[in-house]
Amino acid sequence: MNAPFPPAAEVGVPVEQPLLVEDVDAVAWNESTDLLVVGLGGAGLAAALEGIERGLSVTAVDRYACGGSTGANGGVFYAGGGTAIQREAGEEDSPEAMLDYLRIEAGKVVSEETLRRFVEQSPETVDWILRHGGKLAASVWKEKCSYPPLDRFLYHPDNSLVASYRAKAKPAARGHRAFGRDGKKAWGLGKFITGPMTESALRLGLVFHRYSEARQLVVDREGRVVGARILSIPEGSAEARRFAKYIARANTLLAALPPSIPLASITIALGNHYLRKASEIEAKARFSRLIRAREGVVLSAGGFIMNPQMVGRYAPAYASGMPNGTLGDQGSGILLGMSAGGATALMDKVSAWRFINPPKAWAQAIAVDRAGERFVDETVYGATMGEHIVDHRGGIAWLIYDKSLREAAFRQARDPKLVPFQRDVTLINLLFNARKADTLDALARRIGVDAAGLARTVAAYNAAARGEAQDPFGKEAIDMHLIERGPFYAMDISIDSRFLPLPVITFGGLRVAEESGQVLDRAGKPIAGLYAAGRTAVGLASQTYVSGLSFADCFFSGRRAARHAARANV
Repeated sequence: MNAPFPPAAEVGVPVEQPLLVEDVDAVAWNESTDLLVVGLGGAGLAAALEGIERGLSVTAVDRYACGGSTGANGGVFYAGGGTAIQREAGEEDSPEAMLDYLRIEAGKVVSEETLRRFVEQSPETVDWILRHGGKLAASVWKEKCSYPPLDRFLYHPDNSLVASYRAKAKPAARGHRAFGRDGKKAWGLGKFITGPMTESALRLGLVFHRYSEARQLVVDREGRVVGARILSIPEGSAEARRFAKYIARANTLLAALPPSIPLASITIALGNHYLRKASEIEAKARFSRLIRAREGVVLSAGGFIMNPQMVGRYAPAYASGMPNGTLGDQGSGILLGMSAGGATALMDKVSAWRFINPPKAWAQAIAVDRAGERFVDETVYGATMGEHIVDHRGGIAWLIYDKSLREAAFRQARDPKLVPFQRDVTLINLLFNARKADTLDALARRIGVDAAGLARTVAAYNAAARGEAQDPFGKEAIDMHLIERGPFYAMDISIDSRFLPLPVITFGGLRVAEESGQVLDRAGKPIAGLYAAGRTAVGLASQTYVSGLSFADCFFSGRRAARHAARANV
């Protein structure tokens, strides 16, 4: 999808057409720098640090200064091929094994050369993180799960342990989870990587303007991007302090719930209330400045999942999902690139995360569509499950299980190894998201599923579970359980499930030259002086997501852009 630059009224982001200057040296610039980074999340931080290390002066601006999704997530960084952490844990891996696996997940969204370069750089990237103070640890967890126990920091965050994937690529634990102060947190751990690294960048000379929005690019008569117009709240002012308070509240509330679940409208209304108060401060307190970027501008302002107007325009099938991002994911970086003639791709590509393990009992059950038919091995990684549900089953699916599996799920929910949110989600859905019937036929009628199709599906599944037939999806017997003991239950795992929200995140964005990170125009030519990284650009994670791959792609693409800008400076 090569989308045209949309009017601000249609997408809710007032990005302006570029300011054209005839003589760059004649402009009354307020500041100058070699590299201007727009958005200081994971990709922007990587670009800033790499640029500084290569001798560039770097200035970063960020409207919300929340650290991006990399700072707010579970802190999982995807790396392998023999990283220092893997070696310390005794985990065997090789670049070849990692490449074999990522060929399956990344598909053709990037070239073989780019994928190989990412893999080959992976061990050094972990060394780089550690060198700049990022916190990682080597205790390993070897079982299938959506997120490991809180005392484990290296695990399989992907499909590598699933039988059909394991047959194609040797598995290894590649999820490097950030090590928190006490190891007792599940979310927000990303800051234990990005926080120390941001401090390192600031010590090394990064100039950072908080609460500063890039509203307009500046281009010369040859079309080269030479800077940007920035709107800023005065740093250290009372207005800046109030703004920070309001956006922190808005960020928490607006990222918490999808529109479909109970009380969501109240939470969303309250979040929008604080966002309006923050916007009022911006309208009254901001001043404008022009920043010259001698070697380029890096757009690293995240995706657009927090912008419902853009989601409705480009990815309407996912509009009822739970936005998985931070307030900065408004699409502004993508729109800035489009304003300068940048081409886009995969704007309808959204990753949806339907995690059902733990409890293991749910993964031993069956997921069916409206025809009562299975469509996937239920042990797959959550993003793979979500992709099947929304992209291939119209967003409607049910998990079918029996009394025995229900009892097992209750027992497993009490496992002290479970992260609290996993326990809570399990119990809530066992209690409130369970349609019940004495027979499968009656259950099918209750949930609007084809009864004959469900009967055939359960019969075939039970035969495979007993070892009488091969499972058509390659599911292993150890991961199967007979569904035969009534009563029977159905859990709504659709995109708009009231008690099991489906987190969604955008993965489309600006097209970039894979060797440099430069934004491409619609003719496929690089736009001089303009780069994009992270979720502002199409990247390694844009085909199929696995935990930590987007974080790793942010660092990979941010560093790539800075390296190219630095070479131009030689």
